[in-house]
Amino acid sequence: MDVSNDILAFIPQRPPFVMIGTLMFADEKTATTKFTITAENIFCENGFFSEAGLLENIAQTMAAGTGYSAQKENKPVSVGYIGAVKNFEVFFLPKINDELFTEIVVTDEIFNMKNIKGKIMCDHLPVAACEMKIFINPNH
Repeated sequence: MDVSNDILAFIPQRPPFVMIGTLMFADEKTATTKFTITAENIFCENGFFSEAGLLENIAQTMAAGTGYSAQKENKPVSVGYIGAVKNFEVFFLPKINDELFTEIVVTDEIFNMKNIKGKIMCDHLPVAACEMKIFINPNH
């Protein structure tokens, strides 16, 4: 069940810097998105989605979950910043027209900082995984 196809309602990013397509699920600790890679994507190089695009996809999945929660509480969508990336593994680079399924889990939250674990799947195969520290600016 899709939470929303209007992903721009939940994230501060705007085209051409949007790296997620549909928010499929979100609760207090978890968010899942899907995204189809297009040839026009700014993170596509030689027909493949780059490592930077994969990291941004994970971060924006976290942003979408946070934005969805904020909207449920009638609060504005906040801006977040990647503070650190740890244990980033890329198993393969997906190609144009591949559909990515990304899940993040918030493992720790202190004030305006969230630690997450993210993983990306494509055709039931792991694409990438990492841990991230994301700082949320509630005043932006």
